Amino acid sequence: MPAHLAVAPAPARPVGYASPLGAATANTANTAFSHVAALAERIVRVPALPAVTRQMRPDYLAIDDLCGTDARMRDLLSRGKRFVDRGLPVLILGETGTGKEFLARALHEYSERRAQAFVAINTASLPEHLVESELFGYQRGAFSGALPGGMKGKLQQADGGTLFLDEIGDMPYALQTRLLRVLSEREVTPLGASRPVPVNVQLICATHQDLASAVAEGTFREDLYYRIAVGVLTLPTLRERDDKRELIARMLCDEWPGLRADQALARLSPDAVACLLAHAWPGNLRQMRAALRYACAVMSGHMLAMDDLPPELVMPTPVRRSDRNVAMHERDVRDAVASLPVAPPIDTGAQTSPNDGERDRILQALAQHRWNISAAARTLGFCRASLYRKLKQLRIPHVRDCGDVLSAGHFA
Repeated sequence: MPAHLAVAPAPARPVGYASPLGAATANTANTAFSHVAALAERIVRVPALPAVTRQMRPDYLAIDDLCGTDARMRDLLSRGKRFVDRGLPVLILGETGTGKEFLARALHEYSERRAQAFVAINTASLPEHLVESELFGYQRGAFSGALPGGMKGKLQQADGGTLFLDEIGDMPYALQTRLLRVLSEREVTPLGASRPVPVNVQLICATHQDLASAVAEGTFREDLYYRIAVGVLTLPTLRERDDKRELIARMLCDEWPGLRADQALARLSPDAVACLLAHAWPGNLRQMRAALRYACAVMSGHMLAMDDLPPELVMPTPVRRSDRNVAMHERDVRDAVASLPVAPPIDTGAQTSPNDGERDRILQALAQHRWNISAAARTLGFCRASLYRKLKQLRIPHVRDCGDVLSAGHFA
């Protein structure tokens, strides 16, 4: 550094040392020092940013706020509370978008474990070679690339709290055996560990698949199914619920903070309300929330009108050629089955007549779900075994047995 730019450090002086330049200079220095000290104190005392600005997460609701006047949902939530109070494993079934994770988090917040961790893991989104280490963890040096200090698995992280396994129907078959042992023994052995670690978790599982059918097909362990399916809660689809108007109002209140439910509904035009209530909502609550968020974003006036709704809600979906073929096939199958002769009822001494209304209802449900027995049974309110008994009782053959009847039909 050039000599003319060099600055010698000032010698250290004790606080209150009189400046040789006079009292005025000393007072000025003391005043500046006091200003700097006050400024430093103000900086230290600046409050931290609230947690809301640092954390972004969905607005999960309390368990009593998950339904309105729908009696089926109220009964389901009441049973869920009793399951959690007894510490039973809970299995939540339902279509995609019906709110399975919302219900799982609400059950955790209701339970006595609310102060402990809620650990959620989507078993369908993890690579198969990582599922085991994510669930059970590993010790130091367990495998190449492992963290130096090892890692706690999700089961250990949830110890004392709730473990939520989403999409458990997609869990690899080999891993189901290890999970079954953990649930039976209440202990987990991390990869590379020589001793098991005790764990105590409230287990909540969820899936949109029919696990009973998966057990019958051999893709899901039967013993694990009976271990997790102790308290079963089947969420209804949105089209089956009677509180759609209340759900719309609640979602609008989330988009328009400060409004009550009646005020939010008052900002909907009558045709928009009719469209929202009449839609089938195949995506259930998730689709409804997305549609309302879209409408609130594009609306230009004070009222949310029909034109503000997403196009797929307002305009009819064009029928593709493949869809027409499927519809024609379903119609031919339904007509073929309906044309089959019905065996006369067994004479029990009293005159009886065949239950044509029930037969038509079952055939309609089967055609609607393309002869998926599990889906048709849910629509009809039966279990699979009961529906099979009904088919046998009403002499309705399965669609796979109608090949001869269809051979001369449209798809011959």
